Amino acid sequence: MGDLVPCISIVSVLLVIFGFLGFMRYMNYRETLLLAEKGLSRPESKPNKRLLRWGILVTALGIALTFGLFLAGFASADLYPLHLGPWMLGGLVPLFLGLGLILTHYLTEKE
Repeated sequence: MGDLVPCISIVSVLLVIFGFLGFMRYMNYRETLLLAEKGLSRPESKPNKRLLRWGILVTALGIALTFGLFLAGFASADLYPLHLGPWMLGGLVPLFLGLGLILTHYLTEKE
């Protein structure tokens, strides 16, 4: 019974976040439809730097978490080589996700 409250709160926070993202996407879709009905199109935008910004941010977060979790591995037993255990995934996943975003930015960049 004690685990029910944290589970419900985590699920409700995720529902609010994804509900807001879905609502924003729907509003963007409706705006595009209204522009198309009037014979207009979206204005050309400048080169998109959002991928690069998010890539740098997520990579920096991944580096910080990887370093912090690596140091936390020294407190654990010597069961894993180089103190690299499964807890390192908490830092390595955002690190490589950020590197993927940066790579995507440079591979899809228009000249």
